[in-house]
Amino acid sequence: MIKYLKIIIFIPILVITLSCVETKSYSGKLIDENFKYDTLINKNQVTSSLGQPNFIDPIENKYYYYFEKKIKKNFFNSRIEKRKVIVFNFKKNGNVESFKQHDLNQEQQITFIKDKTKNNLVKRGLIEKIFGGVGTTPLSTSP
Repeated sequence: MIKYLKIIIFIPILVITLSCVETKSYSGKLIDENFKYDTLINKNQVTSSLGQPNFIDPIENKYYYYFEKKIKKNFFNSRIEKRKVIVFNFKKNGNVESFKQHDLNQEQQITFIKDKTKNNLVKRGLIEKIFGGVGTTPLSTSP
């Protein structure tokens, strides 16, 4: 009996302590924050410094590097700490024409609009809904 009591007490304590552990997960390329991208001159230097890109645009000749850091504390509490996209644009000869660094953290703040679409069908009565299409008189568009 005491053995089962120890197990019954041990399992909830174990679950509570493991759910409080904070885990960090990374997606995409691990990119150094202090790296000087303007020192990269051509495609070979970009791929040797940053690795193969996450996406290559064949039409506009751009390399896309994506990075995301997510912190997860438990099942209900997870947040994205950092999210970045770095885009390199190349000339025809393979030299770097430009690069842009996009910070995607502002996408976390989402605001909902409180406007509602007016629905005239809800305001009609039950009999008008059922028998509204019967007869020669057209339906009124106003409530």
